[in-house]
Amino acid sequence: MDGKRPIESLVFSGHALRQMFARSITTQDIRTVIDDGEVIASYPDDRPYPSEMLLGFSGGRALHVVLAYNEAIRSGYVVTAYVPDTKLWSEDYKTRREP
Repeated sequence: MDGKRPIESLVFSGHALRQMFARSITTQDIRTVIDDGEVIASYPDDRPYPSEMLLGFSGGRALHVVLAYNEAIRSGYVVTAYVPDTKLWSEDYKTRREP
């Protein structure tokens, strides 16, 4: 997966929807990150589909989106979405800080 796959449908996990609601993240924010964001981590062994963590910006704020991709049907599955905490992530939001 390279973050720029053609996605014909987008499905949201219950966890992703709860995170989005709690943090006022819209489906358009998610689409912006998917379309324009950068892959900062890959999880090729995730099941049932490989996934990636994307970093993108929408509405002036950084967002992380974990997206699994079913290549056979060109479907994206949003596992989670959140605003990265600078206590946990570097200033560029790409690297997790050491504990």
